[in-house]
Amino acid sequence: MIAVAFTLVDTAATVLGATWWPEQPGTLAWVLLGLQALACLSLAFRRRTPLTVVVVLGAFTLAVSLLAWPAGALEPADDGQVWAPFSTVLAAYGPLFYQGGCRSIQQNRRTAVIALVLFTVVVARPWQPSVVVISIGLLRTAVGPLLAMYFDARKRLVQALTERAERAERERHLLAERARAEERTRLAGEMHDVVTHRVSLMALQAGALRMTAKDEATRQAAEELRAAGCQALEELRDLVGILRTEPAGDDDPAYRTPSETGLAELVAESSSVGVPTELIEDGDPALASPVVGRTAYRLVREALTNVRKHAPGARVVVHVSYGEAQVHVAVRNTAPAAGETGGPLAATGSGLGIPNLLRRIELVHGTMRAGHAPDGGFSIEATLPSYVPTAETAV
Repeated sequence: MIAVAFTLVDTAATVLGATWWPEQPGTLAWVLLGLQALACLSLAFRRRTPLTVVVVLGAFTLAVSLLAWPAGALEPADDGQVWAPFSTVLAAYGPLFYQGGCRSIQQNRRTAVIALVLFTVVVARPWQPSVVVISIGLLRTAVGPLLAMYFDARKRLVQALTERAERAERERHLLAERARAEERTRLAGEMHDVVTHRVSLMALQAGALRMTAKDEATRQAAEELRAAGCQALEELRDLVGILRTEPAGDDDPAYRTPSETGLAELVAESSSVGVPTELIEDGDPALASPVVGRTAYRLVREALTNVRKHAPGARVVVHVSYGEAQVHVAVRNTAPAAGETGGPLAATGSGLGIPNLLRRIELVHGTMRAGHAPDGGFSIEATLPSYVPTAETAV
């Protein structure tokens, strides 16, 4: 569009006598007018080959000048006019701004300067000295390069500022990541130092009490206390491992799942207390890394606990699908039996089971959805990555 606009302006200006048009145009004048239009249309290629455009317009201007003098084949109406078309202004802008196509910027700039100097000589016609023609010719070929140098310097400045801002953003992100990693390590150390020692003592004392107690009730209570302490230690190892974020092998005994039949045992326990529960497992459980297996175990345990509290008489289906990329866990229960309510058990919880479970699932970069089902029941569904690296146990 710019090339067409300049072509129309130059054609109109030439016919109106603003450049080289003779008073009585002949065949040669009309041919030159057509060649001028083609030369002006070459502006369409000023971005790809700016030097070519300068050469084309310079060659046309030189041809007109030579035909007018010394050949005398063309007699312009006004010898005091600049015979170069107005398109030369835009053509002179290109070589210093669009510097592609050369082996180096320095070489490109040197070539552009030489081409513009020759272009200026052709437009100013120093072999026919005229203050007006030389002044206008210099302005024609100087305004474009000056604007080109200004916009080129501005573009380089904006690019440098953009790169500096991006580098600062990357550095800020790296600093934030480092601070986050240091904070996670500090939290892991605090949990290890403050909590693990006390819980370990509790578990050891409970084990000693189980061995020395004389009555069966005390031994049973001590065993339950010891088992709860061991389970707390295992959960703490999970959290410490996730916080440290250092890879460890899945063969570490501290990172094995609660048991190979952990989910089956949960389902059996639930069925034994009067909650009909069905377990469906698809795929190979070995595809899930230890942390994912424990997270799925705790999700099912929390869901079954909630069913026993809030939906007595309901039937439960636990569906676990193991894939190479994801593990999908779904626990769905029907509506509670008619006339059944949670009773005192419903008031024993803290109400934080689902939120805490959601946070644990987010720690392993999983997603969870929990809500009421259309049939009056309740469902919990979670999608977990099959592999999550954990740190070496600190316990």
